[in-house]
Amino acid sequence: AQSENVLGYFINVERIPKSCSHSPNRISLKERKILVNLSMAYYRINISAYNEAGESPRAIYIVPEFSGTDLPGQIHVKSQGTNAVVTWTPEYNPKCFVVDWGTGKEDMHTKVVTTATGNFTLDNFQPYKLYKVMVHASDVCQCESFIRHEKTFGVTHFYSVEGVPRTGPANVTILNITKHSALVKWIEISAEDRLGFLQGYRISYTDSSRKKSPTVTLNSSTTSYHLTGLKEKTTYRVQISGFTNAGEGPLTLSQPFSTPKYGTVEPLCICITQHES
Repeated sequence: AQSENVLGYFINVERIPKSCSHSPNRISLKERKILVNLSMAYYRINISAYNEAGESPRAIYIVPEFSGTDLPGQIHVKSQGTNAVVTWTPEYNPKCFVVDWGTGKEDMHTKVVTTATGNFTLDNFQPYKLYKVMVHASDVCQCESFIRHEKTFGVTHFYSVEGVPRTGPANVTILNITKHSALVKWIEISAEDRLGFLQGYRISYTDSSRKKSPTVTLNSSTTSYHLTGLKEKTTYRVQISGFTNAGEGPLTLSQPFSTPKYGTVEPLCICITQHES
């Protein structure tokens, strides 16, 4: 903010997790912008200003996650109890691979793999947690050099053990109710409540006579469904559940709605024609 007193800035790019014994040298620059080429690992950037009186406190910036849609390689993970075997097929033979794994920025681990076999065994995985695995290729295998030399080969996610969702979707609402149809909408099950890869949703509904309609199965990207073939002047109750490969989670609380006896009333136009006598 006090730009007239600032002589320059110190930039420190720190890889997460911080596995190096010491941080790389700081970058000193005069301008307020810098271009850095990074892999898809997690990074923390520390920025401070300095003048003749000294250095300011650091501003900390966490680099957002990148999209992994255009990566050269595929990673495969196979669970073996609390361990997992990660395999990949290198497109070339770098001096080493750097493997990152964990549940998020605050829980990441790193290992350098110097063999060219393209596999690695990871351990101590907990069930029902989503893990991220990243493999980076590097021709310089010293820890402090990863930031400058590594290139991300592939990224994947996996569960060591999948569970069923602990909840159903949130905010189930019924809209656009007519004599024979209604629109059901909901908010997707949150990532932390899925406990496995969400495969889809199931919708079941019953009428006032407790007659249950066939269950509707939808894919996991769907958050609405149009109910049709309903009876007029009837109360229905709707429930939704999510399912993974491990099975179906709990149903939501039943949401009641009633269809009207009459459909949408169209405006009626009465035209009066006057004849001269």
